[in-house]
Amino acid sequence: GGEVRGSDLRFSRWGWFSRGCHTIVAAPMPESIQSTDSAPEGASPTPSDSPPEATAAPFQVDLLAQAQAESQRLKDSWMRAVADLDNYRKRARREVDDAHRSGREDLLRTLLPVFDNLERAMHSAQRASDVKAVAEGLAMVLRQFGEALGRVGIQKVTTVGEVFDPTVHEAIQQIETADHPAGTVVAEVQPGYAQGDRLVRAAMVIVARPPVAAPSDKNGS
Repeated sequence: GGEVRGSDLRFSRWGWFSRGCHTIVAAPMPESIQSTDSAPEGASPTPSDSPPEATAAPFQVDLLAQAQAESQRLKDSWMRAVADLDNYRKRARREVDDAHRSGREDLLRTLLPVFDNLERAMHSAQRASDVKAVAEGLAMVLRQFGEALGRVGIQKVTTVGEVFDPTVHEAIQQIETADHPAGTVVAEVQPGYAQGDRLVRAAMVIVARPPVAAPSDKNGS
């Protein structure tokens, strides 16, 4: 019959009791608590009560295996790509070398007859007494050489009478003259050659410049 303090209350499945075992509140337990308390000891947990780590472990193993397989696949693909690129570079280099070699061989086959005739001319000049005949033979070889260069697309650079062009001409001297316009090529020292739009060798030339006016006599004499 005395006052019951909150610290004297105890809770059981049947309600709230005081320390002296007198019932203060007798209310039914919530179903959630009753179901938990009513479970027999030693009973195995249901699947829903199993730890999440137990069910997540196989899934994590599968993801790791898939990632490793994808990594190996990408590595194999990368190695094949590197090998293909290396083979392509070697093949391209070999094709370029073959093209250069073939071009040199074609040029050599074109020029060999010129050298053959030049060699014959030199032997004839050693036994010839007619200088004019030797000069004519050399002129024939020179024409043959020009024709051979033309067959491979190489042409001489025009010089004398042309306006000086620094892209194909190399001026080694200027000469004062009133017979030619200033800046005109008046002589060729060494011929130049070009293959299409590409310069093989610039022509060495002499270029005209206007004569310097003589100084006037201040005394009028």
